[in-house]
Amino acid sequence: MPIRPSQKLPALAIAVAALCLQPVTASAQTLLRDAEIEQTLRSYADPLITAADLDPKDIKVFLIGDRSMNAFVTGGQQMFYHTGLIMEAEKPIQLKGVIAHETGHIAAGHLARSSEAIGNAMVPAYITMALGLLAIAGGAGDAGMALIASSQQFAMLSFFTYTRVQESNADQLAVTYLEATGQSGRGLLQFFEKFRYQEVMAEARRSQYFRSHPLSADRIAALQRRVNAQEYKDVADSPQAVLELQMMQAKIHGFLEPTARTYSAYPVSDQSLPARYARAIATFRAPDIPAGVSQTQALIDEHPDNPWFHELMGQMLFERGQAEQAVGPYRRAVELAPGSALLQIGFARAVAAGGTPAALVEAETALRTALRIEPDNAFAWTQLAQIADSRGQPGLARLATAEAAFNLGDMPRANRFAQAALPILETGSPQWRRADDILEITRRAAIRAARDGNPPNRPRRQVSTVLPGGAAAPGLLSGVPVTVPVAAGEHDGHDH
Repeated sequence: MPIRPSQKLPALAIAVAALCLQPVTASAQTLLRDAEIEQTLRSYADPLITAADLDPKDIKVFLIGDRSMNAFVTGGQQMFYHTGLIMEAEKPIQLKGVIAHETGHIAAGHLARSSEAIGNAMVPAYITMALGLLAIAGGAGDAGMALIASSQQFAMLSFFTYTRVQESNADQLAVTYLEATGQSGRGLLQFFEKFRYQEVMAEARRSQYFRSHPLSADRIAALQRRVNAQEYKDVADSPQAVLELQMMQAKIHGFLEPTARTYSAYPVSDQSLPARYARAIATFRAPDIPAGVSQTQALIDEHPDNPWFHELMGQMLFERGQAEQAVGPYRRAVELAPGSALLQIGFARAVAAGGTPAALVEAETALRTALRIEPDNAFAWTQLAQIADSRGQPGLARLATAEAAFNLGDMPRANRFAQAALPILETGSPQWRRADDILEITRRAAIRAARDGNPPNRPRRQVSTVLPGGAAAPGLLSGVPVTVPVAAGEHDGHDH
C-alpha cells in the first residue's frame, strides 16, 4: 500500500527531532602555531590546571584563527581559544577567568556527561512523539502533528537546563582555581557583565561563546557572591601580565589583520612597545621587509633578551632569501627560549639551508630537540626526513616520513614508508623497532584503504600540533586547516 502524506510527515518529524541532538563528528577550523602566544597561554593555564588536580602535560592548548569570541574544550583534554577571544580581553585576568572556566569543564567531566545528558533529554521527546503518533492513529491528525512538532522543544529545554547547571558549576570551579593560585575572579565576572546584553539577543546574533555558555541573571549573581567572598578578589594584574596580553594582541593584529587596519589601530604616534611590535610585523607583511627589518632591529637593540624579537628578525631574513643571515637571530632566540619546539624548528631550517655536512648535523640536532618537546610535530619529522636524505641515510629518511604521516593521521602512507624503512634499517635497532611498531599499528588502516580503493595521500586530518611540509616556517602565527574532532554537545563551541 502506498504511503500517504499523513504517514510520511511523522516519520520525517521523528528523523528531524532525533538528529537535532546527535553528536557532531567534526568541524573545520584553522589552527595557528606561535611560540610566543602559546607560551603566554600556557603560563596562564598551567597554574589553573594544576590547581584543578590535573597534569598540565595532559592538557593541550590550541589557538584557532577566528575573529569570533569563543573558547571550548573537546575530548582528549584539549582546550581551544579563538584569537577573537584574546583580542576581546581588556585585562589578563579576564582571559584567565575564561581559561579557569574551561578548566572547570574538564575537571568536572562535563564533556563525558553531555552524551548521557543528550540521551536523557531525548526521553521526553520520544514520549511526546509517541503520543503524537497515537493521536494521529486515533484520527486527531492536527493535534498529533502539533505534539510531534513540540517534541524537539521538550528535548532542547531539558538539555539546555542541564547545560546551565554545567556552566554555573564551571563558574564556581573557576573561582576556586583562581583563588588557589592567588588570583581574583573579578575578571571572569567583568567578562560576563561586559557581554550581559547577549542574554536578550536572538540566538543567531549571539557570539559563539554565549550560544554555548548561556548567561542568566541568576548565574551572574551566584558568581558575584562567590567573587565577593574571595580572599584575593582585589588582586590586580601585574604590569608584566598586562604587557604580555598587549604583546599577544599586537602580534595577532599585525599578522592577521590587513596592514592598513594595523597601522590605523597602532598609529606612529603610539610609541608603546606593543604598538611598535604590531607595526614592525605589519610592515614585514606589507611587504616591506627592509623597513620591517629596521623596525625589528630597533626593538632588539632596546630588548636584547626578548627571544620573540630575534625570532621575528630570523623569519624576515629567511623569507628575504638570506638564510645564512637568519641563523644568528634564530640561534639567539633558541638560546633565550630553549624549551620552544617551534624556535628549534625555525633555527634548524635556517641552518640546514647552508647545506654543508656540519650545517646538516646541527640542524638535525635542533630538530631532534624539538621532537623531544613535541614528538607529534609532523613538520619537524618532515624536515628531519629531508636532512636524513641529504646525508645519505635513506632508512632514517623513510622512517621520519612514516612518523610525519602517522602524526598527520595518514595511516596508509605511514604504513608504506615504515615498510620501506625496515629492510634498510639495522635489524633490532631502536629505529627498526619503531618502524616495525608503526607498521603494525597502521596495518589495519592500510588494508582497509587498499580494499576501499582510497588514495594513500588523502589522510583523515585530526587536531595535532603540526604544519604541512610546504607551509611557512612555524613560530610566527603559521596556520594550517585541520578537522577538529568534536563529541556530543560541542558543536559551535559547546564545551560540555
